[in-house]
Amino acid sequence: MREKQVVCIKDGTILGYLSDVEMDTETGRLVSIIIFGKRMLGIFGRENDQRIAWENIKVIGEDSILVDCEGFYQVKPKSRSRSFISDLLKLN
Repeated sequence: MREKQVVCIKDGTILGYLSDVEMDTETGRLVSIIIFGKRMLGIFGRENDQRIAWENIKVIGEDSILVDCEGFYQVKPKSRSRSFISDLLKLN
């Protein structure tokens, strides 16, 4: 899933690539997907991350994920040193 492009269904805007997921550990359900913000020249930090709630994901296709653009909000970047997807990949 990490290589899937996330696209807004309203205007076709490419939001980025799926970077991480947020799960509810009690129920095991996917809560949201996260797109990490773009880096700005490497030393100046990066843009805010985008978090898209599961309810706003309309279609998960072979190459892309179609989402409702109104269903995301930006959050401050966190350290990229650990992510749920990278932790899963290390288990295999």
